Amino acid sequence: MAIYLVGDVQGCYVELRQVLDQAGFDQNKDELWLTGDLVARGPDSLATLRYLRSLGDSAKPVLGNHDLHLLAIWEGFKKPHKKDYLQAVLDAPDAPELMTWLASQPLLRKLPDCQAYMSHAGLAPQWDIDTAIEQAGFIHQCLQSDRRFYLEAMYGNEPAAWQHAKNELQRFRYSVNALTRMRYCTPSGDLEFTHKEHPEHNPDSNLTPWFELDQNLNSTEWIIGHWATLEGQCSHPNVYALDTGCVWGGTMTLLRWDDKKRFQVPSVKRIG
Repeated sequence: MAIYLVGDVQGCYVELRQVLDQAGFDQNKDELWLTGDLVARGPDSLATLRYLRSLGDSAKPVLGNHDLHLLAIWEGFKKPHKKDYLQAVLDAPDAPELMTWLASQPLLRKLPDCQAYMSHAGLAPQWDIDTAIEQAGFIHQCLQSDRRFYLEAMYGNEPAAWQHAKNELQRFRYSVNALTRMRYCTPSGDLEFTHKEHPEHNPDSNLTPWFELDQNLNSTEWIIGHWATLEGQCSHPNVYALDTGCVWGGTMTLLRWDDKKRFQVPSVKRIG
């Protein structure tokens, strides 16, 4: 059995299948781990969700911010972004089953037999690993118990600091933001959501990539998506950045965990 990890699919179903074929992925014996943002800006989110659901236990995604936004749209209180291509999903006869499957996925996964984890955006510097695991489990429970209430409550940038999360809803919102939206942090580790640039091009010298502040990474490895402008490169050797911007005309990147070999296919169609 091989474990393969793939960056943000974003509805780029054709490229996903191409890179899996290139690597020789076998759904009967291998596992496919996905860094989140399965849907949204690419041309075929519906085919992507149907395929991943068909893989059963072989597919192991975490949720990204676009996946959570799709669930909020499905619940009826949010609208797609202008660049989203989600109507086919919403109109599909099997949409209820697909949404139930999507909402059942966690926000953090631990790879077997090693100290390595996967989440969409990373690990908040103000957390230790046990707190990240606890909060990811808390979010998962919330989405199973009262999905509509918590999805509506997740929007907003505050609190930016974990120590300022004083009640359940604030802890929920901070945790969702940390696991699915984080890129840069202030020197004290507070979350910041304005900047998406590659660190070499970030004009705000007061901000630092989260992984350059996070002391947890000295003893663990982390697999992320979300930050396409990193182009698959990260300054910390224990962070594997797999979103290489396929949906924006870049590539789809797949990592075979055992030997760290990367497979890539170019984008078929540029979106946006």
